[in-house]
Amino acid sequence: MKILAITQARYGSTRLPAKILKEVNGQTLLEIHLRRILQSKLISKLKIATTDEEGSKFIVAVADKVGVEYFKGSVEDVLSRFYGTAEPEAPDYVVRLTSDCPLIDPSVIDETIQYCIDNNVDYARTDAKCFPDGLDTEVFKFSALVRAYKEANLTSEREHVTPYIWKNSTAWGGDKFTSMKLQNKQGVYDASEYRITIDEPEDFEVIKAVIEALGTEKGWKEYIDYLLAHTEIKSLNSKFGYNEGYEKSIKNDKIINQ
Repeated sequence: MKILAITQARYGSTRLPAKILKEVNGQTLLEIHLRRILQSKLISKLKIATTDEEGSKFIVAVADKVGVEYFKGSVEDVLSRFYGTAEPEAPDYVVRLTSDCPLIDPSVIDETIQYCIDNNVDYARTDAKCFPDGLDTEVFKFSALVRAYKEANLTSEREHVTPYIWKNSTAWGGDKFTSMKLQNKQGVYDASEYRITIDEPEDFEVIKAVIEALGTEKGWKEYIDYLLAHTEIKSLNSKFGYNEGYEKSIKNDKIINQ
């Protein structure tokens, strides 16, 4: 069985330019992100889906340093870029990750993969209501990606890769794909209140603080426990909501011609 992990990475960002190339303790956040993914026991291969922007050369340099392959594609049609990254590999399953999650947890990746396979669903993801923002992991059959690539016709569905799949899946009331949400079993507190992603300058201050305190090899719960004990750091980015980029896309949604 071939399981391909793809992480999206681009240089441009309206809120925090070159955010994934910011450094903590001599490593870029992108390098930290990639090395944590590579600790997964179930992934067969990891690739980066980057863009044809001039700044992507810096992402390619990190990819070459870590030894990860990459594909360059559209800035706006991320679904097309994602499909172009996956198609030559013809995997059985695809894992979608995003490089704005520098502390992505390999154990969560593997748990989500196994959950999807064991339940034989087309799509499985971490439940955003009980995992911290920054552990987002989606796993789906390659056949589901192919169908989304061919059928998705809203700008929000092309820009964010998986909305066509999950909106039309059983866990969201649809009937084109079977789906399930992975629950967090690692603590009694509401982990969704915590944010270890990087979209805003304040996010970087939080990420920097936890890495400087604990390093880059801890499990996600240890990072969250640190924020639980240091509320002055947690509060730095607590005003930001989950998945604001997708919400903005919906507001400006339109049908596109394939």
